[in-house]
Amino acid sequence: MDTKTAGRPIRCKAAKFISAVAGEPLVIEEIIVAPPKSGEVRVRIICSSLCHSDVTFWELKDPPGYFPRIFGHESYGIIESIGEDVHDVAEGDTVVPIFLPDCGECNTCKSPKSNICSKLPFKVGPWMHREETSRFTDLKGDTIYHFLFISSFSQYTVVDVAHIVKVDTQIPPDRACLLSCGVSTGVGAALKTADVETGSTVAIFGLGVIGLAVAEGARLRGAKRIIGVDVNEDKHEVGKKFGLTDFVNSKNCGDKPVSQVIMEMTDGGADYCFECVGMASLVHEANACCRMGWGKTIVVGVDKPGALLSFTSYEVLHHGKTLVGSLFGNLKPKSDIQLLLKRYMDKELELDKFVTHEVSLEDINKAFELLKEGKSLRCVIWMDK
Repeated sequence: MDTKTAGRPIRCKAAKFISAVAGEPLVIEEIIVAPPKSGEVRVRIICSSLCHSDVTFWELKDPPGYFPRIFGHESYGIIESIGEDVHDVAEGDTVVPIFLPDCGECNTCKSPKSNICSKLPFKVGPWMHREETSRFTDLKGDTIYHFLFISSFSQYTVVDVAHIVKVDTQIPPDRACLLSCGVSTGVGAALKTADVETGSTVAIFGLGVIGLAVAEGARLRGAKRIIGVDVNEDKHEVGKKFGLTDFVNSKNCGDKPVSQVIMEMTDGGADYCFECVGMASLVHEANACCRMGWGKTIVVGVDKPGALLSFTSYEVLHHGKTLVGSLFGNLKPKSDIQLLLKRYMDKELELDKFVTHEVSLEDINKAFELLKEGKSLRCVIWMDK
């Protein structure tokens, strides 16, 4: 690595969302990336994959939607320079930035029971994590906002060290970046949150990347039956690659709720139900077809702020079901990501089938179009190709 830039601002290209109109195309512009402060590192991004969360916030008109902003949070890069009090990584290390912090110091980060850092609580803000400032400016000196503490649609970015996971150089960049968010969330929800058992029955509501990653995790655990639910008939064939054994198109259930269809298919309900869309109504459907007595419903999808769930006391007490949220699949980034990467290198976890397209930074808007049209799972965006 050439460290002549350490301690100085860097001028580079980034895909910037500059419009007050939600959903306007990103613009490739030169920006200034400041040096890292204490507890931060500056990363040269090699590649980044487009996650649906980027699209969700790109379409928001009001906070937590902000502009101008640099999106992107599933990425792989090389540390260009480090700030003060950074000891876990060094210049030249290959890393995967993760939106969920893992400080390694607080009680919750030290505990195996949680992945929610209490020192740096997760939030959706436009700034760096330890202070409300930005490391990005345009060429006029005006502030550009961050996204999920990563902002990887830039050739360089600054990330808090709590959000950095060091990875082996043997891991291909366009595969390692997939574990920054969606794939890890789905696989982790199956392996860790649900702890899916061999021979069990799984129902998955929503077959985007997260839902398909849940199927992949359930396949790894030896689930006997993996039922996918979606309104897109094409997801049936796609899902088979990830271990899907059954498919339900919720548009074709007639007068029956989809939960009733699954109850009839499974003779009493699935052992594990995953809501991967982000709709309160689907959480209720998932819980309704979860087997009484021991069934577990895992909420993975992100609903709009203020969305409510409603259950009667009778249901909670008499049905014996569990309802639990799964942020980032309950994975602890700095330890569990290494385990998933090992499973990939051991040819157990099949990351390759998640990548359907690749584009250059200049063509990033094509990636957004492909995802919105439902034509891609993960599109890898290369910064310098």
